[in-house]
Amino acid sequence: MKIGDKVRFLSEVGGGVVTGFQGKDMVLVEDADGFDIPMPIKECVVIDTDDYNMKRKPVAPAPKQEVAGAKAKGASVKVRPDEEEDERPVTYRPAERKGGDILNVMLAFVPQDLKAISATAFDAYLINDSNFTLYFTYLTAEGSNWRVRSHGMVEPNTKFYIEEFEKSVLNELERVAVQLIAFKDNKSFLFKPAVSVELRIDTVKFYKLHTFRESIFFEEPSLIYDIVKNDVPVKQVFVSADDIKDALLQKKVPEPQVAKQPQQKKVKNDIMEVDLHAHELLDTTAGMSNSEILNYQLDVFRKTLEECKNKKGQKIVFIHGKG
Repeated sequence: MKIGDKVRFLSEVGGGVVTGFQGKDMVLVEDADGFDIPMPIKECVVIDTDDYNMKRKPVAPAPKQEVAGAKAKGASVKVRPDEEEDERPVTYRPAERKGGDILNVMLAFVPQDLKAISATAFDAYLINDSNFTLYFTYLTAEGSNWRVRSHGMVEPNTKFYIEEFEKSVLNELERVAVQLIAFKDNKSFLFKPAVSVELRIDTVKFYKLHTFRESIFFEEPSLIYDIVKNDVPVKQVFVSADDIKDALLQKKVPEPQVAKQPQQKKVKNDIMEVDLHAHELLDTTAGMSNSEILNYQLDVFRKTLEECKNKKGQKIVFIHGKG
């Protein structure tokens, strides 16, 4: 199988023309809509070959001794046509994939030796999981200022190597920022606004083996932070140490509580009514158990009887429950 061959898929409906390869096991197939679809080579079968893309047999160069002898004699040396210049490399058009016009960008950290996690160095990458080319800057905070650690351009659907660093510089990576401009070269595209994202990196994770997970972007386990997810820049909430200190030292001013006015006992036709419902007697029952509420209602009941003991013939109706 080679570039230019027409293939069809074994497990899915469809097929197209081979436009490139990704590693040893993946092939890029351009479908009828012009999208390059990554597929396993074993899932493709060639239905038509393109002999134009067959590699030409290289022509052996002229012996160096003959050329050197001619120069020594002062004779002009005629260059054979096949020696004029090396064959120009085939330019590779970045593959676009379905769903790739939604911007997804990640910052990844990969340990160089996972088995020696306590002492290993790390590699940092910027992952561009989209059909856009990215201009980026990668920065770290120095107090209230920022320092650029890397900048450059990332091709579509690729990852960009940023730097190698040791554990001794982890304190410099506690606050990082990534700025992005997304575009497509030599073609129209849906405009994406510029992105500026600040991240708080938990450097303790670099000492823990289980924080590095398998992913589709690396053969080795990695620690990945989202920068842009489905076109939306990631936002983290930052609380400085000074803000926490101020909050702890600030005295809480208690809110004034308005005492509930004593319930006016209703008298109808010489009959006194006393509503013993909890919501009529108390402002709130928060923090009170059922037994405490019941005891309060009984206190009101006893107090009312005590007040009326000298009123002979006074009728009293206590309202409670369903009445």
